[in-house]
Parts: sequence; C-alpha cells; structure tokens
Amino acid sequence: MLSTETAAPVNPSSPFVSWKADHVGIRVPDFDAAAAWYTSKLDFRVTHTMPLGEKTLAFLSPAADDSFRIEFIAGPGCTARPDFEQLIDTHAVGGWHHFCLRVDDVDAAIAELERRGVRIVSAARDVPNLGLRFAFFSDPWGNLIELTQPLAAAAR
Repeated sequence: MLSTETAAPVNPSSPFVSWKADHVGIRVPDFDAAAAWYTSKLDFRVTHTMPLGEKTLAFLSPAADDSFRIEFIAGPGCTARPDFEQLIDTHAVGGWHHFCLRVDDVDAAIAELERRGVRIVSAARDVPNLGLRFAFFSDPWGNLIELTQPLAAAAR
C-alpha cells in the first residue's frame, strides 16, 4: 500500500496522459423515480435522455458542474442492492462501491441532506492520514455516495 509520502508521481509520458474522469454509471429500476430523487434531493440536473430498448439512458450533472456526470441506465430487470446501516457493512459487497463528490463543507452538506430526508450511512469524520473529512449517504436504491473535503478546509 502506498502512503501519501510515497505515492507515484504524475507520469506525463504515459500513453494514457489524456485520460480524465467523465462519469459514473448507475443502474436504477425506474427512470422517473431516480431522476426525481436526484433532482429534488441533490439538485442534480438531467442533461440528456434517450431510449435504450425498454430502458432509458440519461445523464445528470451536479447543480453547477458540467465536468462530471452520472449516467443512469434505468428500467426493468434491475437487481436491488442491499440497504446498509453502517459503512463497515458495505465492505462485504464486491465490485463498485461508491462515487465521491468534493464539497466545500461536509458537515453543512450532510445537514442539508438530512433536512431533505436523505439516508446518511456514515456521519462526517476526519481521516488525518489522508488529510480528508468525509461522510457517506445512499440513494433509495442503495448506491453509496461519499462527500469529502480537505481537512485544512474543515479547520477554518
């Protein structure tokens, strides 16, 4: 395991140097319900939709960021993820675990999510070794979302 002191440096000679994060795909059983939840609870914006057979493919972006998107593959035939009561319980499930959004203030964001009735899976906590403060919540389909901020910003 690499520590932050020994992390590999940026590799400008890599043939993959142009790679940047673009989106994360989430499978949901019902487009209308998922779009309503993400737009009302998280203020995401639906930026594109198209039919995909009996399903709907859609892209959603955060309120003021077009550089990252969630791609919904929505429609029938979707197996439900478990509802997790604690973050540690999520470590037993293989494959995709969560996606993360950087925020200015984790505590303020969690307070607003609680006000909006969003299920919090892990209260805000500090991880000094990583220099981060983080918290987790989930959508109604069990998809985990992490919020994080640098500890230096949390100390202000």
